[in-house]
Amino acid sequence: MRPFLDLTIGFARTGVTGYGGGPSTIPLIEYETVKKYKWMTEDEFGQTLALANTLPGPIATKMAAYIGYKVKGSLGAVVAILAHILPSLIGMVGMLGILYKYRNSPFVSGMVAGVTPIIGILLLEMAYKFADKARKGLGFPIMLALSGISLVVLQLLNVHPGVMIGACLAGAFIVATYRNRGKADPDEIHVERKEESV
Repeated sequence: MRPFLDLTIGFARTGVTGYGGGPSTIPLIEYETVKKYKWMTEDEFGQTLALANTLPGPIATKMAAYIGYKVKGSLGAVVAILAHILPSLIGMVGMLGILYKYRNSPFVSGMVAGVTPIIGILLLEMAYKFADKARKGLGFPIMLALSGISLVVLQLLNVHPGVMIGACLAGAFIVATYRNRGKADPDEIHVERKEESV
């Protein structure tokens, strides 16, 4: 029962504190998943996030589903999703009338303006972590080139991020496959040399 309780508490926290939608919730999910409960490593989280971005639907619920499934199978996925969405859903239904009535209030506008910089910092922190991982894995020049290409494709050409991520995953798969074919197995080389000597 403990894993289910941890999933409930962890994703309820991300659902309640994840102000601003899916992208701003990702650093909170990462904290619960990687640092607090250690359900996966930072690299695993990054790979999961990249794959989740290629699928349709809200990113936070996809992450909750995957992480819940990793921890406790199908039931874990259900628990994580419900724990993430129910607090916000109940809060929205309960406060809908009040929020609608005071949506133009300076107090509400001030709350939104006050929390916006925090969301920006969370997104900036996540972007820095991914850029640093890319630099370590690909090298600075390639990371910079891919970042520039991505910026042009996403902002100027208005290509959907999922398409861009899918293209990068396909490209990485092709490059990795090509490199593996180019490297011969040392044991196979050794066997071939033995056969030639005989």
